[in-house]
Amino acid sequence: MIQTHICQNGVRIVHEKMPHVKSVAVGLWVHAGSADETAEQEGIAHFIEHMLFKGTATRNARMIAEQFDQIGGDLNAFTSKEMTCYYTTVLSHHASYALTILSDMFFHSQFDEKEMGKEKSVILDEISSVEDMPDEDVDEKLWAAMFPKDPIGKPVGGRSETIKRFTKEMVDKFMAQHYGPENLVISIAGSYDERLIKLIEAHFGSYQRKDTFLESVETQLPDFAAKQSIRAKDIEQAHVCFGYPSLPATHDKIYELSLFDSILGGTMSSRLFQEIRENRGLAYSVFTYYSAYKTAGGFVIYCGTSPENFKETYQTIEEVIAELLHDGLTDKELRNAKEQLKGSFVLGLESSESRMYRNGRNELVLGSHQTIEEVVERIEQVEKRSVYRLGQQVLTSDRAVSILAPEKNINQYKKLIK
Repeated sequence: MIQTHICQNGVRIVHEKMPHVKSVAVGLWVHAGSADETAEQEGIAHFIEHMLFKGTATRNARMIAEQFDQIGGDLNAFTSKEMTCYYTTVLSHHASYALTILSDMFFHSQFDEKEMGKEKSVILDEISSVEDMPDEDVDEKLWAAMFPKDPIGKPVGGRSETIKRFTKEMVDKFMAQHYGPENLVISIAGSYDERLIKLIEAHFGSYQRKDTFLESVETQLPDFAAKQSIRAKDIEQAHVCFGYPSLPATHDKIYELSLFDSILGGTMSSRLFQEIRENRGLAYSVFTYYSAYKTAGGFVIYCGTSPENFKETYQTIEEVIAELLHDGLTDKELRNAKEQLKGSFVLGLESSESRMYRNGRNELVLGSHQTIEEVVERIEQVEKRSVYRLGQQVLTSDRAVSILAPEKNINQYKKLIK
C-alpha cells in the first residue's frame, strides 16, 4: 500500500513496502526542470543535477562514488522538462547510510569553481553527443518546432552559450527559487521499517525555503505551432518526425492515448511497424511515442530510412494514418493493446526502483496514486470508440515536421511536405 507522510515544512514522503525484496530505493524528486528556466538559465537544472555529484564540505566526488561502491549500491540522477530526481538503490541494511550521503549531496554540495568548469566541459560533450545521434537530434528539433515560445520545447541539456556563463551565484539563485521543501518529494519503495521514515524526516523535515522561492502558479497551456524544421547534415540516413498536440498528464483520456499509441506505432505488431518494416522493408526503425507533461503533451511519429526510400516511407506513413482514420480500429487491435499495456505496466513494477519511480512522479505531477488493480481496471474499461475519437482528434490536428537528411536530398524533402 502506498502511504504519504507530510513533514512540518511541507516535504512529502511517499512510501511503499515490498516485503519480498531485499532492497530499498530512495529518490529525491524536485519539481524543477528545464521548463522552469529563463532564457539565461537554459540548461541550469541539468547542470545542478551534475554538480550535486561533485563534492560536499566533507566528501569529494571520488569519495561519494567509492562510498556507494563499498555498499554495492547504485547512485544516479536525471533531469527532465518538469523535474529533477536523485536516487539510489541499495540493500535494505545500507539504506540509512545511503540516505545520509544523499542528504549531504542535497544540502552541502560546494559548487567549487574548478569543478564547475570541468563539468561544463562534460555537459558540452554531452550536448555534442546528442547532435551526433540524428534520431535524438531530429526529435529535439521537433519539440522546438512544436513549442517554439515555451520552455517545454527547449532541450533539457541547454545551450552551449548559456552553460559557459553559469556561475555559482546563478546556481544558488535557481536552487533558492525552486528547491524549497514544497517542491520536494521523497519516494521510498522496498524493504524498510519506520526508522527510515524518521531518519528522512530528521534530515529533510526542518529545512526552510529561501525568501526568493517561487510559489507554484497555475500555468496556461503552451501554444502549439505547426512549424517545419528541415536541415541538412553529413549523415547517411534521412530521419523524419511528425509531431501533434496531445494530452497533459492529468487528462482523463490518458489511457486512451496510450492504447492508441500502441496500435499505431508503439509495438512490433503496430500498424506502422508492420507496414513499413515487415511488409515493405523500408526502414529498420519506425515508432510512435507520446510525452505527457503537467500542462501539455506531444504525440510523435518517428522513422529513419535511406534517402532512396524516404519518399515511399513518407507516403506510406500518410497512407497508414489515412486508413486508420477511415476504417477505425479493430476489436483485436484494442484487445491486444490492452493486454500489452497491462503487461508492460505490471511487469515494469517488479523492482523497488520502478515502484519508487512511479510513486515519486505521480506524487509530484498528479498529487494522487492508484493501485495496480485500479489501473488495470481503468485500462479494461476503455471503449474502442473512445480510443478512435482520441486518435482522430490527435491525427487531424495541424502537425509539426522535423527532417534531418543528407545535403544532396534536402530539396526533395522540402517539396514533399508542402
